[in-house]
Amino acid sequence: MKELESIETKNIVASRGAGLTLLGEISKSGNKAPEFTTFDNTLKEVKLSDYKGKVVILSIFPSIDTGVCATQTRTFNKRASELSGDVSIITISKDLPFALGRFCAAEGINNLITTSDYKFSEFGLKYGFLIKENRLLARGVVVVDKDGVIRYVEYVPDIIQEPDYDKAIEAIKGLI
Repeated sequence: MKELESIETKNIVASRGAGLTLLGEISKSGNKAPEFTTFDNTLKEVKLSDYKGKVVILSIFPSIDTGVCATQTRTFNKRASELSGDVSIITISKDLPFALGRFCAAEGINNLITTSDYKFSEFGLKYGFLIKENRLLARGVVVVDKDGVIRYVEYVPDIIQEPDYDKAIEAIKGLI
């Protein structure tokens, strides 16, 4: 993982217009989706391979305690109810699992798998979403097909903006 920390990419994302540096391998459509381990609200490991044979939407954000991140989670939770059982939505942030659990309980979030990359930043580095300046994750969406290939990637240009939910949902339509 140390070698991934030496890969830096600039000019993809910003915060309020100020450019940020992403660490790790930038995700690209057509690439094999790297395996990763995150942790759910009970500290149980969650791996991409747990969802083999399903289309997976990875909803990535900095912190559930901000308005845009909370909106992103609520929106994907609502949109998940419109999707088939062949699709799983996993949210990934650097929040502690307990904070994610509290938020989900308070908001009635039950259509998503909320996970944390807090421990090793493995997801952030393998997918190129780890922000060097604050060690949080950039905002974005990655869609992985049933064969484990990345089919859609969005790095939101400024982390204070929401992702394009419609494009993410559109990307899965031909995969299910």
